[in-house]
Amino acid sequence: MMTSFSEYLKPGNKGHLIGIGGVSMSPLAEVLSGMGLVIKGSDMRDSEKVESLRRKGIEVNIGHRAENIDSDTDFVVRTAAVHDENVEIMAARSMGIPVFERTQAWGTLMRDYKNAICIAGTHGKTTTTSMSTHILMAADRDPTVMIGGTLPLLKAGHRVGHGDTIILEACEYYNSFLSFSPTVAVILNIEEDHLDFFSGIDEIKASFRKFAELVPKDRGCVVANMDDRNTMDAIAGIDRRVMTFGLTDKADVYAGNIVFHGDQSEFDAYYRGEFFQHIVLQVPGIHNVKNALAATAAAICVGISPNPVKYGLAGFNGAGRRFEFKGKFNGADVYDDYAHHPGELKALFDAIEPLGYKRIITVFQPHTYSRTKALFDDFVEQLRRPDLTFLAEIYAARESDTLGISSADLAKCIPNSLYLPTFDEIEKSLRWIAAPGDIILTVGAGDVYTIGERLVGKK
Repeated sequence: MMTSFSEYLKPGNKGHLIGIGGVSMSPLAEVLSGMGLVIKGSDMRDSEKVESLRRKGIEVNIGHRAENIDSDTDFVVRTAAVHDENVEIMAARSMGIPVFERTQAWGTLMRDYKNAICIAGTHGKTTTTSMSTHILMAADRDPTVMIGGTLPLLKAGHRVGHGDTIILEACEYYNSFLSFSPTVAVILNIEEDHLDFFSGIDEIKASFRKFAELVPKDRGCVVANMDDRNTMDAIAGIDRRVMTFGLTDKADVYAGNIVFHGDQSEFDAYYRGEFFQHIVLQVPGIHNVKNALAATAAAICVGISPNPVKYGLAGFNGAGRRFEFKGKFNGADVYDDYAHHPGELKALFDAIEPLGYKRIITVFQPHTYSRTKALFDDFVEQLRRPDLTFLAEIYAARESDTLGISSADLAKCIPNSLYLPTFDEIEKSLRWIAAPGDIILTVGAGDVYTIGERLVGKK
């Protein structure tokens, strides 16, 4: 039977982290090192995060090799991307060294915090975690943070604090978030996604329910989107404290008097029918109003008063790759966004269409073959909305093309679209057509952002 990670959290114990430069592994290394453990690790490439760890006295080897695992290593932690065939995993197991998943480690560490806020949902996790971080910082909670993107406030995607609160994104893929130990479990929305793992929406909803049930019965809270039917189905009848958020006054936390001014929005937040605070957001779209309501509800759950909510949200200008302004080219505004699911594309275009641009020009790079095939018609529906859509080839990520699908198949179904197989061809076309009054969006979870960066001269 597998031992518990908690047994190894003793000063002086030696741990090896495979993929130590990753977005959630580098802060894990810092937290463990700060607890007095001796931490080292390996990664496939040098990076800013790797250099930062080295400056903190953490040894990092570049490349995965069996000899990176010392015989006196007490435990190994790996990311989901590191499989059993990895030479370091095989070396650890041959020496009888236990191997833990990254989420198991974080789940154990959370238990040492009074408040563990875990933000889950098909869309909006990074933005809402970032908004919540701003609120926690404004409230002087000195939080430990793990975000799936870069937050300008932190100049990083993570923060190691000394307060009693930890906040993390919680991803449902491979049921990863079921290793967590939330006291506040936030569910932003539930849609079909990751269909290379889940059989369909019913299995996804069942996974989110198990996540919500991780909240202790005697304390904590499940924060749920009342406007999202799948979310409410998933938590129906749950024997936990539930706080809902939404756009109607039936929710515990809701928005009234919503006004949009270009790419800004403001509204009055109410809590159980009483005025709570006036909120001004520096990011556009009704989806961000909902994200802010979720962050407000989570803040109320951990006892934060109205003013830090107001000032924290007012200071939020977006997370990296979430409607991120890259610069101008030939009078056109160039933005980048991480949207890679039809629901995210809808929220993005809903936010941009009222802004008054002459043309919306989108460069979309689908993310994974399985998602493209499973949600094909939904992608077509959303990608018809821009005035012009360029389609880059599918970003494979963890997959290989066994489904025989290409972005060219999308282009055949989308008017005013063009499939171009290379980034160079797309960039040349953008340079030819960009004009004042246009907005150019590079969209997707892969490396499509590099097109916009080259366009505005950042690369």
